[in-house]
Amino acid sequence: MEAANMIQGGGFLINTATPEQTFTPEDFVEEQIMVRDMCHDFLEKEVHPHLLEIDLQQPGLMPTLLEKAGELGLLGAAFPEEYGGLGKDFVTATLINECLGGGHSFSVAMAAHNGIGSLPILYFGTQEQKNKYIPKLATGEMKGAYALTEPGSGSDALGARTTATLSQDGQRYILNGQKIWITNAGFADVFTVFAKIDGTQFTAFIVERGTPGLTFGEEEHKMGIKGSSTRQLFFENCEIPKDNLLGEIGKGHIIAFNILNIGRLKLCAATTGAAKLATKISVEYALTREQFKTPIAKFGAIQHKLAEMTIRTFASESALYRTAAWIDQKEKSLAADGKHDNALLGAAEEFAIECAMLKVLGSECIDYVVDEGVQIHGGNGFSDEYNISRGYRDSRINRIFEGTNEINRLLTLDAYLKRAMKGRINIMGPAMAVQKELMSIPDFSTDDTPFAAEQKVIANFKKAILMCAGAAAQKLMMQLEYEQEILMNLADMAIDTFQAESILLRAMKMKTAGHENADLAIDVARTFLYDAADRINVAGKNAVNSFAEGDEQRMMLLGVKRFTKADSFNTKNARRRIAAKMLEKKGYCF
Repeated sequence: MEAANMIQGGGFLINTATPEQTFTPEDFVEEQIMVRDMCHDFLEKEVHPHLLEIDLQQPGLMPTLLEKAGELGLLGAAFPEEYGGLGKDFVTATLINECLGGGHSFSVAMAAHNGIGSLPILYFGTQEQKNKYIPKLATGEMKGAYALTEPGSGSDALGARTTATLSQDGQRYILNGQKIWITNAGFADVFTVFAKIDGTQFTAFIVERGTPGLTFGEEEHKMGIKGSSTRQLFFENCEIPKDNLLGEIGKGHIIAFNILNIGRLKLCAATTGAAKLATKISVEYALTREQFKTPIAKFGAIQHKLAEMTIRTFASESALYRTAAWIDQKEKSLAADGKHDNALLGAAEEFAIECAMLKVLGSECIDYVVDEGVQIHGGNGFSDEYNISRGYRDSRINRIFEGTNEINRLLTLDAYLKRAMKGRINIMGPAMAVQKELMSIPDFSTDDTPFAAEQKVIANFKKAILMCAGAAAQKLMMQLEYEQEILMNLADMAIDTFQAESILLRAMKMKTAGHENADLAIDVARTFLYDAADRINVAGKNAVNSFAEGDEQRMMLLGVKRFTKADSFNTKNARRRIAAKMLEKKGYCF
């Protein structure tokens, strides 16, 4: 893997990576495999037999499940040992989120608890606050929640209207306002609440359940994740001790946005785990359901769907752990030099671009998988008797959680542009080089080195992005941030490219290691590349047509065509090979 000091957030777009530098799920050590097995065992024994009771919100069931997870160390796995955690690395923490991602509403409650419900205190709390809350949050004795969203401020988090006023004696803050869509609100013991001091300074506070002036709305009746508790919070002259102020006055946005970076990656982890479960359910059904006296698993149309489930899940999984390892390495590097108080948050901020992309690709992967899963089930997929219907309902929220996918697409390009302006990443230099290349004669030479063709395709994808982004930035300058359609086109190109490269590097590494599924991984990589070329071509053309005209437009459209070429490949046969392995394994086959 790359040395920590060589890693740069967003750098995949301008750098060339090698398989040896890339962490993949095949690199898990024995302890991580044991953790994975423990998580799967927990879901199988404690969660899946009680999904109906969980959805009906049987009193006390969800808190009890969280406590059981806490007893196994699953809640505080990444918390420091000094606070009762296990002190595990970030990759292991990511693995836990993935492996418990197939727990439907339980997964949501757990992720909210040990992520946004606990991390603000762990990373921004005073020593006294950490000592008071973190050990109990690590075991599940206390449950956490995060209160940011308000009726008038969803994506615009800083538009919150909840206020905090210091009492006349200076000993208490008085909160007034309302929060909505608060996960775990029905049973949480401690809330991280965001409010504006004197109506202007956005600040975080720790509010305990039972505080006078804090009341709750009724449980929301939701489309999916019905078993997760979701309520409104009301603050009416709610007095909390001055010592419960979290972080610095007026710096609540630092807490909110930094915690969300980690939350976005963890959401991708959970959706990847959920996609594997939904894939397994769909394969098992396809093997047993017969039509025209034949199991539907033998039909090409069904095999196409099954294979695409694995392709997209493999892509999500590959990009996820590649990024998790980067963050883990960066965290250790920052901790070693001692210059960063919150090494993990600093590492996550470095890779905010990748975290935003992971949130989008993970949530859209699970949406595809469960949608096709319902289709494979036919009419039965529309019945609550089959678990795929629960998966379908539960998945939809993921494109809204942790910032909508639209917001995360915009954040991806916004972060690139801001980092380029600050000199944190050199985008314009490579973009200018691509523009010069457009004026030169194309390189028609061939390279017979294994995977050279695939690597060239990915390099060209990057050139297409740099060409379009560079030209758009030059042409529109400061107005580009208001051209959301162009930004989203560019984000889609970047997301596909990041996945394509992550898949290929993993497949190459598996081939070198002689892994039994290496050839299948190559099928996945080549199929994804072939399809991504068309998607990137369309997004690139749409972007160019949105800002360029005349000769410039014609030249750039030729460039998009040139940089999105992929060799012909029989994706039908590749998908049939992937589906055959899925049917043999009765589920996701990696």
